[in-house]
Order: sequence, then structure tokens, then C-alpha cells
Amino acid sequence: MQMEFLILIVVPIIVGLWAQARVSGAYSRYSQIRSASGITGRDAAAAVMRSAGISDVDIVPIDGTLTDHYDPSRKVLALSRDNFYGTSIAALGVAAHEAGHAIQHKVGYAPLNLRMALVPVTNFACQLLPIVMIGGFFLFHSVATLYVGVAIYLVLTVFQLVTLPVEFNASARAKESLRELGIVGAGGESEGVESVLDAAALTYVAAFVSSLGWLLYMLARANSSRE
Repeated sequence: MQMEFLILIVVPIIVGLWAQARVSGAYSRYSQIRSASGITGRDAAAAVMRSAGISDVDIVPIDGTLTDHYDPSRKVLALSRDNFYGTSIAALGVAAHEAGHAIQHKVGYAPLNLRMALVPVTNFACQLLPIVMIGGFFLFHSVATLYVGVAIYLVLTVFQLVTLPVEFNASARAKESLRELGIVGAGGESEGVESVLDAAALTYVAAFVSSLGWLLYMLARANSSRE
């Protein structure tokens, strides 16, 4: 079990930390480079959505760093203040990525619809997880507790798996739109946007690998307890 823990839990944790370091490094680097167009992230998101015929999504600033997100239930695109007001290459890339989610919502992109449908059960699973993990310390040999953990991580793993095409597709839409609209130039600016968004994509891959690792580990423990 120690080798399984090392492979399925520790290695994904290391990969996750590496992915976070990559996205932090790329974002920090390109947030210092002003785009030639000089437009803000807010304006870039608006332009990308406008080109797709979207005019009913509010763009608002929020606190925090890389807290940017699109809320399909309220049709609100929230950008961290640095990206909302910023004119950096990183700001434009992140803003266009979130606009990509708004476009997915408009066209009925199937993976996004599935992800939205999974949100309630995923939130419930996340609420149960601490209870199961704490209970595991006191009822470590309880097969029932372990299988509840398996069920929770199955939900989380499916959610993370569905998230991958949603995020990759939003980034692809962002890169294409920024180029076609002339918001970022070819060469260094385009490469900067790709660097930021590709690094961000690694964090979603790491999250999926981590969830899958925990699922397989919990399943192995449950099967071992039955024997």
C-alpha cells in the first residue's frame, strides 16, 4: 500500500505543485508585458463576445488573483481586477478565455452543459469529503466508509474529466479570437497568450490526475479491506 500511496497520491501532488508553479510563472511574466493594442482585459472580453453575437453578459471586476470565471447561471463574466483593468498580454489571454466560456454557453457546447449538470452533485460530494476523510481515521477498516470515499472520488474524477475539454476548448477559442480580431499581434504576443493559457491547462490536467489517483487508491483500500 505504501507504493500505491506514493504513485497514486504523492506523485499527483508533486505534478499539481509543478503545474501551479508553471501557471504562476507564466502569468507573472506576461502580466508585466503590455500589449501593443493597449486595450483592457474587460474590453478584450467584450470584443470577443461581441464577435460571437453575445450582448447579454455582464463583465464585472472581482477581488483576488486569477479568480476569473464565467457564471452561466447568471450570465456574468467576472475578471480579477488586474485582468479587468489591465492591458497586459496575460490579462487579454485570461479575459478572452473566460469569454470563450460565454461563447460555449451561447452555442450549447455539450461538455459545458454536462459540467453544469454535474455541479450540484459535485458540490454535495465536496461537502461530504471532509466527513468521510475524518471518519476514515476512526473507522479505517470500515469497508462502507471506504466505498463512500470511492463514490465521492468517482464523482470528482468524472467532473474533472468533463472539465478538460471545456477548458481546452475555451482556450482554443480565445487564441483564435484574439488573433482574428487583431487584439494581439503575431509572434511574441500570440506566444505569450499561448504560454499563459497552456500553463493554466496543466492545472486542470493535474486536478484530474489527482482525483483519479485518490479514486484508485480508495478503491484499492476498499478491496484490500474486503479480503
